[in-house]
Amino acid sequence: MSIPSAAPGTPISSRDELVAYVAQGEKPLADWRIGTEHEKFGFRTDDLHAPTFEGERGIRRLLEGIASRYGWDIAREGETPVALTRGKANITLEPAGQLELSGAPLETIHETCSEVHTHLEEVRSIADGMGLGFLGMGFQPKWKREEMPWMPKGRYKIMREYMPKVGSLGLDMMTRTCTVQVNLDFSSEADMVKKFRVGLALQPIATALFADSPFTEGKPNGFLSYRSHVWTDTDADRTGMLDFVFEDGFGYERYVDYILDVPMYFSYRDGKYVDLSGKNFRHFMDGKLDALPGVRPTMKDWADHLTTAFPEVRLKQYLEMRGADGGPWGRLCALPAFWVGLLYDDTALDAAWDLVKDFSKEERHALRDGVPKQALKLPFRGHTVRELALEALKIAEQGLKRRARVNGRGADESMFLAPLNEVALANQTPAEQKLELFHGAWGGSVDPVFGEFAY
Repeated sequence: MSIPSAAPGTPISSRDELVAYVAQGEKPLADWRIGTEHEKFGFRTDDLHAPTFEGERGIRRLLEGIASRYGWDIAREGETPVALTRGKANITLEPAGQLELSGAPLETIHETCSEVHTHLEEVRSIADGMGLGFLGMGFQPKWKREEMPWMPKGRYKIMREYMPKVGSLGLDMMTRTCTVQVNLDFSSEADMVKKFRVGLALQPIATALFADSPFTEGKPNGFLSYRSHVWTDTDADRTGMLDFVFEDGFGYERYVDYILDVPMYFSYRDGKYVDLSGKNFRHFMDGKLDALPGVRPTMKDWADHLTTAFPEVRLKQYLEMRGADGGPWGRLCALPAFWVGLLYDDTALDAAWDLVKDFSKEERHALRDGVPKQALKLPFRGHTVRELALEALKIAEQGLKRRARVNGRGADESMFLAPLNEVALANQTPAEQKLELFHGAWGGSVDPVFGEFAY
């Protein structure tokens, strides 16, 4: 979740300025970077409950401890610490205290994987002394929604009140899900369009490979990626597969029109969130919002509004791949490897597009709707998603080998695909592995997951 800043500057005067803002993300290939984000559930090691914000073992103390020991700056809302910054990296709080690393834009997956490792070591060094642990999964496996704490952030208060008006699972999305995503660059509008289309069409494959949310409130929930299912009943105005991306003429302008139709949440002004939930950004541009009479938005308002849409792939001044469940350290490095291999090499991008270009709208939706329950075993065109995943992994591997970004031991980035190849070859998702343990060695309890799969 992005860190808010005030909204000074010149008011937006036209739609063309919004389009130009998105287009400013274009970068030459030499300047392409990789930004990895991941969320994780905190828990108290003695009773497994999620830590509250305040208290001796609270999230506030954790943030202050990390900042003090490792040189992070504290970002605050009023007097309340809500995030940390160091260079171009941020540590932010999701609504129920899930801790998120928004990594710096880096040149190689070797670097982003090292960044993840350093972050987890820093967090663990503070958390251990507080009796806290952290777990990477897609959905909180044990606790009910009402048992989850809420963080004191103005943005979340607005969303908490709005979500039940537009879907039945939005509060679960906020409090009980964790994801890993990767942010990637594009060189031109045409390059963005091709990457967007491949990303959307293959997003269900990433969901299947990373499926790791089979439990709700201590029991199997009938899904392998329940986190992915949660998004289907969160808010239809701001989620989904964006069929218009595959239509002729799609580009920056069409995406801007989509975002303009997404209802607003807020404007951040004078250090406070102004509740604009459900309002129209076009009316804001005309100065016609009752909550801010005569006030027109700046580009900071537009940048914030871009973050309030949650489709499977999101465009800001870069593309965000958003379909994967959170997971352990190795899979946090595997997601950028998968998408960089597919999208950052022209030959691989062409091959990936050849793989999906004849998918019908109905097939794309069947994949999106089917993988939360069946993952790799979902039937598709006489085979299963597993075969599609194996082909996508092969394309990604060759793309990474052609990139030829090696570490100090001469290994290229394709090494980070190993966890995904293991999943696909075994035809067993992380969720299915945990279900097997639940029905076997764990004796019908989810509690062991907090020990065996914690960071």
